[in-house]
Amino acid sequence: MTESRPPFPPFDEESAPQKVQAAEDAWNTRDPHRVSLAYTPDSVWRNRDTFVTGRDEIVEFLTAKWEREQDYVLRKSLWGFRGHRMAVRFQYEWHDSDGQWWRSYGNELWQFADNGLMSRREASINDVRISEADRRWFGPRPDDERGPGHDIPLQ
Repeated sequence: MTESRPPFPPFDEESAPQKVQAAEDAWNTRDPHRVSLAYTPDSVWRNRDTFVTGRDEIVEFLTAKWEREQDYVLRKSLWGFRGHRMAVRFQYEWHDSDGQWWRSYGNELWQFADNGLMSRREASINDVRISEADRRWFGPRPDDERGPGHDIPLQ
C-alpha cells in the first residue's frame, strides 16, 4: 500500500494553507509517531544544529524535544509556496523543567514528494525568554482562528 498525505503538490492558494494547518495540528498533538507519518521514510531534516534522517530519527528527535520543551504549543503561518515547496514561519511557546517560559521563533523550508509527504525540512529557530503572563497560546488553535487572515504576530 502506497502512503499518501493530501493535499498533494503542486500547491495552490487553497491547498497550501491546508497543508500548513495540518502540520500545525499534528505537531500540537506532541505525538512523535503520528507526526513522523507526515514525512517520507527517508525524510531529511535540519533543525537548528541537528541533522535527522528518516522516521526513526524523527521520532527519537521529537520525543527528546517534547520531554525538554514542556507544554509545547505551536502556531504556523504560510510565508510562500511554489510547486512542491513551501516557506513557513512559526512561533511556539513552552517551558523548561525549571518553569521558565520561552517563545521560539523560526522559519522552515519544506519540500514534498508527489504523494504529499514531506521529504525535506530545514528549520532555523531562536528562543526568547518570556514570563508566564506573556504567553499567547494555551492549546491548539480554535476553529475561529483558522484560515486566511489569522497570521501570527511578529513579536
